[in-house]
Amino acid sequence: MKLLKNKLAVTIIVLSVSFLGLIVYTVKRDNKSMIENGAANTLKPVQMVIYKVTDRVKETLDFFLNFSEVKNQNKDLVNKNEELKSKILEYSALEEENGRLREIVNFANEKDNYNYIGCDIIGNSGGNFLDGYQVNKGEDKGIKKGMIVISAKGLVGQVTTVGNNWCTVQSIINENIAVSVMDQSTRETTGYLKGFKDQNRNLTKVYSLPMDSDIKEGDVIMTSGVGGIYPKDIKIGEVTHVDEDKIKVMKTAVVKPYVDFNKLEELFIVSPKDTREIKY
Repeated sequence: MKLLKNKLAVTIIVLSVSFLGLIVYTVKRDNKSMIENGAANTLKPVQMVIYKVTDRVKETLDFFLNFSEVKNQNKDLVNKNEELKSKILEYSALEEENGRLREIVNFANEKDNYNYIGCDIIGNSGGNFLDGYQVNKGEDKGIKKGMIVISAKGLVGQVTTVGNNWCTVQSIINENIAVSVMDQSTRETTGYLKGFKDQNRNLTKVYSLPMDSDIKEGDVIMTSGVGGIYPKDIKIGEVTHVDEDKIKVMKTAVVKPYVDFNKLEELFIVSPKDTREIKY
């Protein structure tokens, strides 16, 4: 590439100097002979062609000479564009996090008779999240077995094992966890919710509903507060369909939780400020 640039440059310089000298020489002479005039007239078309060729060669040379600089500028623009994309993604993540934390703060302001202890998931207690999560808060922070865990989307589960600086949280989609619940629209508080296996879908089911229950698809299921362990009005999920058991004379309702248990981030353990009336 460097050799090509040098040859092109030398060619342009030689041609330019030669024709410039020829033009100056013919213009400065006052007395031109007929032959000279004829030669000049004959050379004009040739000079025009050569000028155009020389100009084209110059443009080509300029392109090659500036290509490296243009390439570097393009690289800088690409890098800046990637930086902007990264900042936009970072800003979006922070905005989503602020939104989730705002929901928790709003709930905490409404239920100010509880403390809300933030914690991070540090692993699964078994093969997957169905077996429970391990979080980085334990007895040293006043955590006790039976305390509940929430996220910005709603109820996550319950503390089942406690260590000095860690504890295990079982989610509500586990069959071992039972929650007293209420239908937000009908205000019925007769049922309880447990997890169940259904083709690997993370669903729960409300049991022991009377046959005359008005529960229906689309209803929002919340904690009822019965028993004192779960604060009242924590959102759990939405009813997807209702089944009738004519033999047991009761209804059951399948509920899809609002919490995505594959994408849990900020968790909060709910600790009552007055534990005298609560027996975990």
